[in-house]
Amino acid sequence: MAGALEKFGIDGDYLPETLAVRGGQERSQFGEHAEALYLTSSFVFKSAAQAAKRFSGEEAGNVYARFSNPTVSMFEERLAALEGAEACVATASGMSAIMALVLAHLKQGDHIVASNSLFGATVQLFSNILARTGITTTFVSQTDPAAWAAAIRPETKLFFLETPSNPLTEIADIRALSAIAHEKNILVAVDNCFCTPILQRPLDLGADLVVHSATKYIDGQGRVLGGAVCGPKHLTDEVFKYLRTAGPTLSAFNAWVLLKGLETLKLRIQAQSTAAAELAAWLEAHPKVARVYYPGLASHPQHALAMSQQTSGGAIVTFEVKGAREQAWTVVDHCQLLSITANLGDTKTTITHPASTTHGRITPEARAAAGISEGLLRVAVGLEAIEDLKADLERGLSLI
Repeated sequence: MAGALEKFGIDGDYLPETLAVRGGQERSQFGEHAEALYLTSSFVFKSAAQAAKRFSGEEAGNVYARFSNPTVSMFEERLAALEGAEACVATASGMSAIMALVLAHLKQGDHIVASNSLFGATVQLFSNILARTGITTTFVSQTDPAAWAAAIRPETKLFFLETPSNPLTEIADIRALSAIAHEKNILVAVDNCFCTPILQRPLDLGADLVVHSATKYIDGQGRVLGGAVCGPKHLTDEVFKYLRTAGPTLSAFNAWVLLKGLETLKLRIQAQSTAAAELAAWLEAHPKVARVYYPGLASHPQHALAMSQQTSGGAIVTFEVKGAREQAWTVVDHCQLLSITANLGDTKTTITHPASTTHGRITPEARAAAGISEGLLRVAVGLEAIEDLKADLERGLSLI
């Protein structure tokens, strides 16, 4: 991102790995080398006049940790630089980031068009919680731009998608959907959790806003929760106004952890993606596996599109065993190395059965529409030796 480090006295344009280490850092009068952790709920002013100016926004500076903290600001600026965004607003979790984005830009009576392949909690948010506020959602095929165009109403204000999708790694055409939306002055928001800005930058492809669950790859070690919304300042300012009042705030400690996670993001994502590609190829050839979903495989139905938007297939491998829930659970229950947990993006490889966990709260009809079968398993590849991961999965696969 051009000029991303200029305000820190560093001139020039820098690549992502440099921005991930240097972007956003500010030093106090003590000259600390590592980013400082500011654990305080409020900030002291030099005078009543300065306090008034800070509260009114006339003077820049920290006011109250619900909406301003130096450590959080450093994280926001670093992630914005990586996404090629003008600004970023950090939140307490990925789901609170989605809620903040929607409530900042939509009102009662407005309408969303969304992918029917969204993460289960996002489906619940749109279908139940937002519906109570009078914001309605039409779910359409992730992969059919014509269906998105047909779903537009006069009151449609937002296209919301995640690509690759969770868990089937379906790819949405960000360029095509952005073009359709912008003809009608509709915002496009992309959940970039699976790829991170290392593998995909939706703003470069035409999207207006990017959402992150920083809990996943940005942290990278399963330690803390966090979320973010990135985009042009006139759009993120509205999200900030919501955050300031409603308070789904990222803690300073979590921001500090996420800052350190960003420093190794590219190294981790590249290594995990390389291992995932090998694991996907191994699973595709396995006699007990019915199908593998991985954008980096030539057999993936949107492989060409994925490779035009992403720099690799990513680190998530989803596959169907030959059988149903009993057989899938046999694989899960015989894993000794892989962690049985719904989280992803960790240095430790995780495995989950989406139909009974991440997508267990949505209706069977919605699961069927999203292609989530009882035999489906999702593996988020970590940093262990790939041969050990294969051996761990083989332990259960050999029994079905």
